[in-house]
Amino acid sequence: MAHKKGGGSSRNGRDSNSQRLGVKRFGGEKVTAGSIIVRQRGTRFAPGPNVGLGSDDTLFAMIDGVVQFTTFRGTRRKVNVVPPISAETH
Repeated sequence: MAHKKGGGSSRNGRDSNSQRLGVKRFGGEKVTAGSIIVRQRGTRFAPGPNVGLGSDDTLFAMIDGVVQFTTFRGTRRKVNVVPPISAETH
């Protein structure tokens, strides 16, 4: 009997690169226009005022301001960017 496995190639040597998804800027953080706020698959977070939706469902700031997370319709979450002047008065 063979005491070594055949010298064939290994079968488990595959893995995909991580996608680095998630929230990149949290509530209360200042952002500049174009900053990525959330990287996601599907609209787990919906875009609110002053937030754009990229072709890969990435949410990004359309103006300079402060990030704000809110909920609507019970469990749905929305991301807003409020201008810094009005953010300080709230």
